[in-house]
Amino acid sequence: MSIVRLTKEFHFEMAHLLWNYDGPCKNIHGHSYKLFVTVKGQPINDISNPKHGMLIDFSDLKSIVNSQIVELFDHAFVLQQNKKFTSVLENNEIFGKKIILDYQPTSENLVVDFAIRIKSQLPDKIKLHSLKLYETSTSFSEWYAEDNE
Repeated sequence: MSIVRLTKEFHFEMAHLLWNYDGPCKNIHGHSYKLFVTVKGQPINDISNPKHGMLIDFSDLKSIVNSQIVELFDHAFVLQQNKKFTSVLENNEIFGKKIILDYQPTSENLVVDFAIRIKSQLPDKIKLHSLKLYETSTSFSEWYAEDNE
């Protein structure tokens, strides 16, 4: 049986700022993110299996990505751990849903984090092939398994 790739698209809204950045993104701002998740492997070749002919059920992939990425990051304010922010964030509900990361929340760093989160949840015979994370309609970062082996 042949190896195939399967891609599903996801959307979420997220605000962030880039600490110590020398451009306008040092200010709180938001994006409408699009995430393309591509997995690869061999489709199930067992006529008695209800998933016969599928690499992975789209609903199963959706469940993994939603639980690991979308539900966590959607409508969250995301920033890197920083002592200057800690007291302001901990004592102020105006920021609502907050995620404090140990890295700068750039598109490049987010896509690497997302790859780790998704890979940990995929069934054994299915491999994460690539991710493409659009931060704007014209700007995106990509992660490929072949570059990270």
